[in-house]
Amino acid sequence: MNIIYRIFRLDRSTREGVVSATSILSIVVNISVALLKVIVGILASSIAIISEGINNATDALSSLLTLVGIKLANRKPDKKHPFGYGRVEYITNLIIAAIILVSGLLTLKDSIVKIFIPEELNTTFVSIALVAVSAVVKYVLGTYTISQGKKVNSDTLEAVGLDCRNDSFVSLITIGVSLIYILFGINIDAFAGVFTSYLIIKAGYEIMSTTISELLGQPADEELARALYKDIRSTDGVINAVDMVLHNYGPDMYTGSVNVEIDHKKTAAEIFEFLRTLQTKIYEKYKVAMVFGIYAVDNDSKVNKKLRKQVTEFAKENPHVKSYHAVYSDTKANTIYCDIVVDYDADRAKIYKDFTDYLRDLYPKKEIKVNLDTEFV
Repeated sequence: MNIIYRIFRLDRSTREGVVSATSILSIVVNISVALLKVIVGILASSIAIISEGINNATDALSSLLTLVGIKLANRKPDKKHPFGYGRVEYITNLIIAAIILVSGLLTLKDSIVKIFIPEELNTTFVSIALVAVSAVVKYVLGTYTISQGKKVNSDTLEAVGLDCRNDSFVSLITIGVSLIYILFGINIDAFAGVFTSYLIIKAGYEIMSTTISELLGQPADEELARALYKDIRSTDGVINAVDMVLHNYGPDMYTGSVNVEIDHKKTAAEIFEFLRTLQTKIYEKYKVAMVFGIYAVDNDSKVNKKLRKQVTEFAKENPHVKSYHAVYSDTKANTIYCDIVVDYDADRAKIYKDFTDYLRDLYPKKEIKVNLDTEFV
């Protein structure tokens, strides 16, 4: 691995350097293993071994795409793409998934043909030994690639590594088929090819499904969200933080928004000072461009204390209400504000009506303004 870093002048301390070096290693290994398996498969007349070799070749192509993808994803932001090109990695994932699916479907077709038009195997213990060696190599490479992907938060590397490691399990099936033929004269190569195809197609589908989910939008990384909440809530001047939403523009680029509860006596200048400092800290530490919304909170007045207690009672009686915040009675505007957080199974219209009716019964002379939120993270 050190040789790759030196030859290609890659920086092992950067995400791009790690992804690039791992991809180059994977290309070299997969091409070598693919050639070995195809040659052995042709000599042994084994569709299972040949299909494995073809799959290894697609793994090399996948690693090449990963290499190209990381280069494109690290392009600087411009007028057309002010948040950068990080999402190119998701497009790369989709292409890799498509290649894996096509490979699996082609192997399935050949296997089905061989079920009806069987061919004699010409396998030997030598060919089995070669496949076994390749299985060990693929397992080690896959495990290493996955660990590097986790290290630098690269879903693409993890997907390539998982597919690579799965190949080693497929090789075990091929070895079993060959041993059964040598020892008992029973040829189940075509059926093994069908099963191998299923594993390949399954891996491609899972990668594609995960990537599409990321592109459509899914809950943010819980570990990141918890870390952000912890830092924000521990900031002097912030009473609480809620309603966080994170938008992913690549594996290490987020924009986000969060509402913070602030003592209503704080001045705009005081709020600006500690929120601006917090905003800078979050970007430097997490690479998240965070925007803050503000909720005024009065924890001293008897009116607001009583109001919070009443909202708590409503929440306890409604299992779909997860929490609440931004509870505030504005005496000057004669208005009550409150946000309640409901789960995804809630009848939002009913809960909104029940809650507003509940507050109107308690405070008939006040205007009621209620927001329904859903937990995003």
